[in-house]
Amino acid sequence: MTPDGGRFPLKQNNRKHLTPILRTLVEMGFIIFLFYSNLLMGEYEKSNAAQGKGLVFALRDIVTPANFAVAVLSALVGHVIFEYFRKKL
Repeated sequence: MTPDGGRFPLKQNNRKHLTPILRTLVEMGFIIFLFYSNLLMGEYEKSNAAQGKGLVFALRDIVTPANFAVAVLSALVGHVIFEYFRKKL
């Protein structure tokens, strides 16, 4: 048992291999979150919430396979750019 209470500690070598993957997932997830929050704000404003269309309508309108593909692609491009600057500086 490890000092922090975990039963199966990751070996140091495995952590080094997982760190870039986890960083990539976190960065891409954050970029996707920003993409969808921006779409939601624009759609919610455009849907005229006072006329009976609200948050659910806006969510149904923005959660599409095409938007998801754009979000993942832009997240991947954003991650590559961040990695480039991280290594350059």
